[in-house]
Amino acid sequence: MSETPRKAVALISGGLDSMLAARVIQEQGVHVEGINFYTGFCVEGHTQALRKKDRDKPKRNNALWVAEQLDMPLHIVDIVEEYKDVVINPRHGYGAHLNPCLDCKIFMVNKALEWAQENGFDFIITGEVIGQRPKSQRADTMPVIAEESGAFDRLLRPLCAKNLPPTLPEREGWVDREGLHDITGRSRKVQMELAERFGFDDYAQPAGGCCMLTNEEYSRKLTDMWRHQGDKDYELDDVMLLKVGRHLRPRDNFKVIIGREEGENRFLEGYRKQFTHLYPTSHNGPLTLVDGEASDDDLELAARLLARFSQGKKADSVTVDVVRRGGEPRSLEVAPLRPAEISRDWYI
Repeated sequence: MSETPRKAVALISGGLDSMLAARVIQEQGVHVEGINFYTGFCVEGHTQALRKKDRDKPKRNNALWVAEQLDMPLHIVDIVEEYKDVVINPRHGYGAHLNPCLDCKIFMVNKALEWAQENGFDFIITGEVIGQRPKSQRADTMPVIAEESGAFDRLLRPLCAKNLPPTLPEREGWVDREGLHDITGRSRKVQMELAERFGFDDYAQPAGGCCMLTNEEYSRKLTDMWRHQGDKDYELDDVMLLKVGRHLRPRDNFKVIIGREEGENRFLEGYRKQFTHLYPTSHNGPLTLVDGEASDDDLELAARLLARFSQGKKADSVTVDVVRRGGEPRSLEVAPLRPAEISRDWYI
């Protein structure tokens, strides 16, 4: 081992693998700091706190929590704007949904390399394991990531390093190759055993991804948004709103976003001024945002749809206030739509 203290930056997603990879290198006396990239598409965050069904899940940022367990600094970098090109124009294509996993990993390793060079760090750590993810963690994609990111052999994957050619940190004696691992495949049994050895008994679900772009429902909503706005651009607010509420498109020119419960309604309140919105006044019910150019006839249909999801769904009529963006409320008396009047095709 080299007598000169070396420094590594670890990509920390908040999952078990990146946590273990960082610990393996810490165990060898290397100074490790974490880096986490904020894209806007992470599953964690406010959306877990909104739904009653998620109330038993830990309300924490797992990347910050991992850094705390490892007693290391974590640098959170906002890449929302830069990341757009990865999502919109992935050179290596998408996975099963709109997940540009290979391009994403290349991009993030490149950003970590830039950070390492600016801050005097020697090499980069990831929690990648050969065979674990079909798009980006394969034997043939590992060298692609190293080469196209520009990291080359300064990129070390401690959990599967023994299945790969020795990297610069190994050849130079900054780390001991014998202390690295040869994990392969999708099973997390070895990682869980390693976690137990390190004393980690609480960690994020081992097999769970952290990106909404891997989710079929979310990807469908994003595709719908792109199709109807005529291009693939997006803003952070778009990303957030696609995570919240029921999204229905009863007509091609507009869609509605209907809060499913109190937490989502409170969240949608923050967007009232940006959208035409509706809310029932005669019965309890959800706040609804209207996205698109809606005529008076469209808004009456939206009000009837909202009434269906209110506590007045079985009433003869429901009073709904409609507020066009920047305008004053006007009341409509509408009959709630009946189940047979709501097409399954409306649900995005």
